[in-house]
Amino acid sequence: MEDIAMKNKVSSLICLIVIYLSVNMSITAQNIGLVDIKRADLVITVGGSSADIPGFTSEAIQIALDAVKSRGGGTVKLNPGTYLITGPVRISDNTSLIGSGSSTILQKCDGFKTSFIIDADWGMLKAVVKDVSGFKIGMGIELYDDQHNQGWDVTTAVITDIKDNVIYFDNWTVNDYQSSNNGIITNGCSIIGAVDAENVKIADLVIEGNKKTNEYINGCRGGGIYIYKSKNCTIENVKVNEFNGDSYSWQITENITVRGSEASNGNGLGFHPGTGSDHSIIENCLSHNNKGDGIFLCWRVQNGIFRNNTVFANGDNGISIGHKDTDNIFENNHVYENAHHGVFFRNENKQNSGHRNTFIKNVIENNGTERESCGFYIGGETHEININNNIIRSTGKGNQAMAIMIGKKSADISAIDNKISGSKEIVNEK
Repeated sequence: MEDIAMKNKVSSLICLIVIYLSVNMSITAQNIGLVDIKRADLVITVGGSSADIPGFTSEAIQIALDAVKSRGGGTVKLNPGTYLITGPVRISDNTSLIGSGSSTILQKCDGFKTSFIIDADWGMLKAVVKDVSGFKIGMGIELYDDQHNQGWDVTTAVITDIKDNVIYFDNWTVNDYQSSNNGIITNGCSIIGAVDAENVKIADLVIEGNKKTNEYINGCRGGGIYIYKSKNCTIENVKVNEFNGDSYSWQITENITVRGSEASNGNGLGFHPGTGSDHSIIENCLSHNNKGDGIFLCWRVQNGIFRNNTVFANGDNGISIGHKDTDNIFENNHVYENAHHGVFFRNENKQNSGHRNTFIKNVIENNGTERESCGFYIGGETHEININNNIIRSTGKGNQAMAIMIGKKSADISAIDNKISGSKEIVNEK
């Protein structure tokens, strides 16, 4: 019995040491408190004087997440309040990050950027820059230049140290970024991230992206919520507003569910499942007033379910489908008053088109607010699309001139029992 008691004491001491080190490495001269493991066996709370960790910062949230990670998972509960986010909040396996509803706000700090003095070559963990005054340890960053500034070409990382005008970070650069080609480092970053993680839940909170002061971050590398190489993750009752990039992005994933959530006023896409994401579910969500598409299926988004969503007033298409995005079901969605097409199948060859997608009981109306558009535009060499029992209508609010446009190389399009009004019904492209 004495041996068991001693082992328990040692185990508890190790946990406290791990958390103590996390505090000292993550926070400089900020008193946000240590975690009492015994008192926080089930849930670690953050925010306010009564919480396990009183701070209202991304550092405070990260200390709680690191504490539950040290014991294999758990729940971090965010109390009401506004949390200043300087770096991405990183979630690990078997962990839930739960807010208190709309009263829990994760607010991105103001943006800052500077240029390189020396090239940041591929595989480096540092950059020599002109001005470090707006950066600090623990801050999220992105690196790019004029040649490598899109998609997977951007490097994202977190600052580990700053010495003189050298910034050190925790992720190798993925390209050669040249100072002569306008090499840039900014503090643009995701707000919440799950990378190489399983069994994650994010719920009941609001993200305010502060897009007016922050630089754009591409959805392949970041988002308001960004999930990468992960599976079995759930997002519920979350609102992402005014993020300078994609509101929600998940890449190389399995079984990601987004439920009852909202993407609004972003400078990118609303919801962006992509890059081989299998069995995604988006249901009961809102996507509106984003600069890009409301829902954008990127590459190899397959076997997904998209139902009961409302998609409107986005700056491009309502729903966009393309490269190998096959075998998905779209049911009972309301897609209206988007700038271009309601549903857009992108131009792909026969081998790579978005085949075998089904649309049933959707309402597609009044799209084309910026130019003449279609309820459905089926481009490329897309085959085996079922559009059945939908309402496709134009009442004059947009310029949805055609209900269904079938591209000249597309085939096997089934359109049955749809209620079409106010536009040409089915048009075959010449």
